[in-house]
Amino acid sequence: MEIASKGQLRLAFLRWAVVTVPFIVLLGFTSARIAPGGSENLWYQMLVKPANTPPDWVFPVAWTTIYVLMGLALAMIINARGSKLRGPALAIFAVQMTANLLWSPLFFGMHQLFWAFVLLIVMFVLALVTTIVFGRIRIGAAVLMLPYLAWLCFAGSLNYQIDQLNPNAETLVPAQSAPQMNI
Repeated sequence: MEIASKGQLRLAFLRWAVVTVPFIVLLGFTSARIAPGGSENLWYQMLVKPANTPPDWVFPVAWTTIYVLMGLALAMIINARGSKLRGPALAIFAVQMTANLLWSPLFFGMHQLFWAFVLLIVMFVLALVTTIVFGRIRIGAAVLMLPYLAWLCFAGSLNYQIDQLNPNAETLVPAQSAPQMNI
């Protein structure tokens, strides 16, 4: 039996990270492009938002950071070849990531504020289970998931407040944009 050196283990982790980080960021970007939010979404602009709603630029910065951290956590777990929990950890990560990717289309595309809030609760539970299982394999991977859990709490609060402030949000129809040129 051959034991890898710390340098070899670090290199293996970096090889995985070079794949997992861009992959997770790309998935998040794709989900956000399916149903754009913020200033790119007329329906979202029409909603009444709570005072604690951050400026639009905060969301892509926060999500990119979270996706990078999730990609690094995933690389740590993929690289933990000796762990019996590796398979279940990867499966629960995939399930929570799928839930994550469904939120933007549900909220911004389908205008389902209540169901998006329910999905955020499901996402939090799945992310918490993922974090706990990751922590049983690599503490560092669990620590990297903590900003995601914190952001989900904030996002859930924001989603709930927006739902309360906009009881008929799904019926809002953005006005047609004015033509750019008059002939």
